[in-house]
Amino acid sequence: MTTAAPAQDADLIDSRYRAPLVILTSTEHPPSVGGPEPGEPPVRDDTGGAPGEPAPPAGSVGAPGVAGSPGSAGAVGTAGAGGAAEGTAGAAVGWDCSVLAVVVTSVDGAAVVGEQGRSACARVGADPDRLIENEAFRGDAGGVLVVPLSRSERPWRLFLLGVGAGGTADWRSAGAALARRGGTRGRPFVVAEPDAEQIYAFVEGFVLGSYRPADAVTGATPEDAVTGTTHEAGTEPAPESAESAESAPDEPPAGPRAERILVLRTERAENPALIEAVRRARAVADGVCLARDLINMPSLVKTPRWLADQAVRAASQAGLGVTVLDHSDLVSQGFGGLVAVGGGSPRPPCLVTLTYDGPSAPGGRTPGHRVLVGKGITFDSGGLSLKPSVSMASMKTDMSGAAAVLGAMVTLAELEVPGKVTALLCLAENMIGASAVRPGDVITCWGGTTVEVLNTDAEGRLVLADGLAYAAATLAPDQIVDLATLTGAITVALGRRTAGLFSSDDTLAGELADAAGRAGERVWRLPLTEEYRPAIDSPVADLANIGRALDVNGGSITAALFLREFTAGLPWAHFDIAGTARADSDDGEISRGGTGWGVRTLIAYLAGAPAGEQPT
Repeated sequence: MTTAAPAQDADLIDSRYRAPLVILTSTEHPPSVGGPEPGEPPVRDDTGGAPGEPAPPAGSVGAPGVAGSPGSAGAVGTAGAGGAAEGTAGAAVGWDCSVLAVVVTSVDGAAVVGEQGRSACARVGADPDRLIENEAFRGDAGGVLVVPLSRSERPWRLFLLGVGAGGTADWRSAGAALARRGGTRGRPFVVAEPDAEQIYAFVEGFVLGSYRPADAVTGATPEDAVTGTTHEAGTEPAPESAESAESAPDEPPAGPRAERILVLRTERAENPALIEAVRRARAVADGVCLARDLINMPSLVKTPRWLADQAVRAASQAGLGVTVLDHSDLVSQGFGGLVAVGGGSPRPPCLVTLTYDGPSAPGGRTPGHRVLVGKGITFDSGGLSLKPSVSMASMKTDMSGAAAVLGAMVTLAELEVPGKVTALLCLAENMIGASAVRPGDVITCWGGTTVEVLNTDAEGRLVLADGLAYAAATLAPDQIVDLATLTGAITVALGRRTAGLFSSDDTLAGELADAAGRAGERVWRLPLTEEYRPAIDSPVADLANIGRALDVNGGSITAALFLREFTAGLPWAHFDIAGTARADSDDGEISRGGTGWGVRTLIAYLAGAPAGEQPT
């Protein structure tokens, strides 16, 4: 067993996605004042910031950086009506914005532009009413009308940005649409008057819509993962400058993602509730992006040990306690599920434990001890029950449950989430080998329950069985929640945008469903049908890992019933995210590849507060 000692070699956590800088301002969009001309590289300011990132103005909270590092996730600046933020050498806020975005609402089917938006349009010589009429623009949520501007100075494009009726989901869709249509260096200047909940959703949508796979995902090789040498796909690595060589070793390198800036103009720019909403939105979205980066990493690099090292580094930066059980620890302590599943791979399994002790909730009320368990199969070949090649191609994402749990955990301290939370990441690789578990083998999971393995491709429930049994017996949890890409059947039942929720406790199920609704992630509760329970009986063991005794189908239900056997009757819930964890295309704030589904839901559940608000 190892204790919190992060690996010293450079890795994904050092080079991963960085959330855009968000600046709130009450000034109009100014004319160009000496910013770089089109095509010119961004300049480094004299404050030591990264290229393209002006120093956060006075009143800013934190600075751009790696999620989980103290003060990093809440980089939000404010600037007053004078047009410049104190400490920025008089540079006008928004001088480098090439896109002016004016929010348009939909009222009774008609597009409506507010007075502030009209004023901004007038400054660039545009008539929003005529544009709306000519293009039949309705202002639907996520709708964007792009208008090129014939100007020699910035902005060069006007976006009429629809927010529909103005609901939370509408603003989230609008933020994602702006990010995707604005381009890599759009740097939009947005004119809007959102409340705290709306601005939370808008910034969250913008950050998630801005996501692109990290350099380490698109360019890493095993050697790169050790040396930290990464570059964008299709490009040559940039030569190291003396300036970058002198940077602090724990500072993420600057890159195209560091150039993303969102300037949002509102009359209430200095409202603490808005500033806090932006800070929280960036923190949550950054946790999602961390999960996405880990999910998208090719399994050539992403071994169980590599993923454990990423968890150690991220947890250490976030101030979490962390321990790792390696293969010898798992064998000696009886984690038979993890050992059996990982037995066919030369890259052995690990179990990572993360601990967080938050403050008491207002009024002195302390939430109970919540335990999260994540399935972390870094690649799933199916084992000896080999998957078809078409099904195997996406199996680098089979650790999405563990990634979501990690993404949520590293955000808790930044959000000051109350109570005690423990997370278990069950990490293994399911491969074919001379020592692989065979169909018909009987294994003993942690705690002594024996399982007949009828299908080696039903491996996720075996590693979760170890985690759940260990948590129930040793951690004294009040509630247990697991996330897993567990069954293909859930995709047949609910599609690719809705996760399945199973629970032994109605109160816990209600809390999670409510949290998912507030977070903008869809779930549907499915039954734990007791008549199906005999299907997982075995004549030679306590349980079988797939339905055998009865031909009941309902693969997601029987899998959930199997997991319930290891929870010792405690309040427990299971998210089957096999459909939602990966996407084939961009869709709103969902990105192609790993989606990071579950990070937002878990944070909303643990924080127990509406999106954009602090826990109450």
